[in-house]
Amino acid sequence: MTEFTENLDPNQRFSIPVAERLRRLPPYLFAQINKLRKEKRRAGEDVIDLGMGNPSDPPQEIVIEKLAEAARDPRNHGYSEAWGLLNLRREVAARYFRRYGVRLDPEREIIVCLGSKEGFSHMCLALLGPGDTAIVPTPSYPAHTFGVALAGANQILLEVTDPEKFLSNVAYTCQFMQPRPKVVIVNFPHNPTTTVVEIDFYRELVKLANKFEFMVISDLAYADVCFDGYQAPSFLAVPGAIKVGVELTTMSKGYNMAGWRVGFCCGNAEMVRALATIKTYYDYGMFQPIQVATIIALRHTEAAVEAQAKVYQRRRDVLCEGLARLGWPIEKPKATMFVWAKIPEPWASQMTSFEFAMKLLEEANVAVSPGGGFGPAGEGYLRLALVENENRLRQAVRQIGRALGLKSVART
Repeated sequence: MTEFTENLDPNQRFSIPVAERLRRLPPYLFAQINKLRKEKRRAGEDVIDLGMGNPSDPPQEIVIEKLAEAARDPRNHGYSEAWGLLNLRREVAARYFRRYGVRLDPEREIIVCLGSKEGFSHMCLALLGPGDTAIVPTPSYPAHTFGVALAGANQILLEVTDPEKFLSNVAYTCQFMQPRPKVVIVNFPHNPTTTVVEIDFYRELVKLANKFEFMVISDLAYADVCFDGYQAPSFLAVPGAIKVGVELTTMSKGYNMAGWRVGFCCGNAEMVRALATIKTYYDYGMFQPIQVATIIALRHTEAAVEAQAKVYQRRRDVLCEGLARLGWPIEKPKATMFVWAKIPEPWASQMTSFEFAMKLLEEANVAVSPGGGFGPAGEGYLRLALVENENRLRQAVRQIGRALGLKSVART
């Protein structure tokens, strides 16, 4: 999933009587950083943007060519159905079986979304309403909190960097809270903290879902961007998972199709049908040539997806090792296109994550996301996106070193 709209500031005072759901949105803490970044670029300054997780590499040429070919076919310019092309859903089912050993019915258990973010938000509308409660991992990808808030439901934020503790807290919350949470949201590999889990985590989650009768929404947006031999498991690979939940995947990351807005929701047939009902009232489905090109991407570019993960791994190494030589040690993530960096001393005790991010932007011309923007649990950290090439990342390290007065130590 990509970041929420840059220019949206929910705290800005409206002169019209807007719906209460808009007033329920939390503050947009990145607005000032985005404003300064744009001002600097307008002034001709070269800002290295590691703030937004916006892939900078193009899709494969065969996919672009298929898009152009399909767009020239006049039959592809009418309304499409909300579920998406059946042949595309068949390709998604085939990939789930190849990758995870999961069998899905493409007619009942898969729906095409306008990006996984849209699928998630509309699934919240389908499942949640006033008086309902969802458990949301924190630090939180903003769409996870916004989607619940816009549905009018309540949130319980549970810290996620220790997955076993997260499960324990889910069990405790469900046991003692009345009414019990209706939905539990999970997101591994996790944005922003890069936390990962193994399949046993999902086995325990399914047991809890059956015991406490909640539904699961698994956001698997970063499954294609894993490093050092780690492979992110699918929630749906656990026996019985399809009875209690759904999983969202996307073409944005590994396939470099972020702007195409293609995602999928797979799993429980009733939950998928509920999402389809919402989508039927909100949209007429995705532009058909994009769906046709996506079929080609799923069918023929798996090797390129694996190669793209290696690109991100090399960028991760350049950034983490470069910062370590400055005396800023950072644990290398096993997945995602981000680095979750604890702010070093003495700055950690002197300023907030927002203030430190502003310092890097003002003095180093490097834009990053302050951890506090992902909720109080993210305070003291920064999220750095691996969206620039290796040379630009080396330049970012040099500029950060100069701004902080740190000298790089040569490798031995």
